[in-house]
Amino acid sequence: MTNQTLAVASDYAIWGSMIALAVALVAFSVHLAVTGASKERSERVDAERRELVTVGASSDRSVAGATATSAAGDASSPTAAASRRWGVIGLQLTWLATLGVVSGTVLRGLSVSRPPLGNMYEFALMASSFALVIFSVWSLRRSRLWLGAFIVLPVLVILGTAKLGWYTEASQLMPALKNVWLVIHVTIATLSVGLFTIGFSLATAYLLKDRSEKRGAVKGWLAALPAATTLERLTYSVHIFAFPLWTFAVISGSIWAEQAWGRYWGWDPKETWTFVIWVVYAAYLHARATTGWTTRKATWVAIAGFVCVILNFTAVNLLMTGLHSYSGVAT
Repeated sequence: MTNQTLAVASDYAIWGSMIALAVALVAFSVHLAVTGASKERSERVDAERRELVTVGASSDRSVAGATATSAAGDASSPTAAASRRWGVIGLQLTWLATLGVVSGTVLRGLSVSRPPLGNMYEFALMASSFALVIFSVWSLRRSRLWLGAFIVLPVLVILGTAKLGWYTEASQLMPALKNVWLVIHVTIATLSVGLFTIGFSLATAYLLKDRSEKRGAVKGWLAALPAATTLERLTYSVHIFAFPLWTFAVISGSIWAEQAWGRYWGWDPKETWTFVIWVVYAAYLHARATTGWTTRKATWVAIAGFVCVILNFTAVNLLMTGLHSYSGVAT
């Protein structure tokens, strides 16, 4: 029995959250742009001061120039405050959207009296919820305003695609899905995808910043990001957590397959691609720990892993027929 009132409330919560995320994306983007410009100006002022010291200027003109540059540095303080204000607005809107997405996901489950794990639309809601909750909790402990745009954008794309392309009416599960391993396997899988999304965001930020640093000209919004080495370390740390979870998702899926179909593994298209994802991320962690690989090359392997996640979630579900076909748009 479906409670249509709760189902509609869930839809409204998700739409409202998407609006909040869109505005948050704008706020985070402004924060990056203003912060980057402020840092560029500050670095230019510092360079001018170092040049004066090197030349050993002592004339009145030089003193005046030093005073002017000092004033320019002081003038950047209001800019920095404005930049942070935009970032905080984006973060607060993201917290609000996180509450909305989680509430919408819970309401979706309550509307059908089951975990919201029965189809692609619900998988997208769960993965988005995990990604937003992880980022929100992380941002409470450390300032991560620079990361906001990189998290909000992919989550917004996932939610938009889920709403416009994968949406299905709230309904009951088919018999094959009524198993406790559904909750265990799919919950861990969506948690892993949430972490992989954050890892992908950090990896993208690292590759962009690293390229700029190697060119010797970090300009624009890229100047607002931490050093490339910091971004790469964060990328690796997130994947260190995500990979064991995905491994457990593969194992729990095999146990569920044995109970449902009488075999642990059958190279079904979904099973095959799940294993491909595991292999690619294992290759990334191995490459990251191997001296023969640069961190940049290893990070590209992590990017390839996320591409495999997207293909597994879209093309495999929608275009390939197998025992997991019920995980597509319709249940």
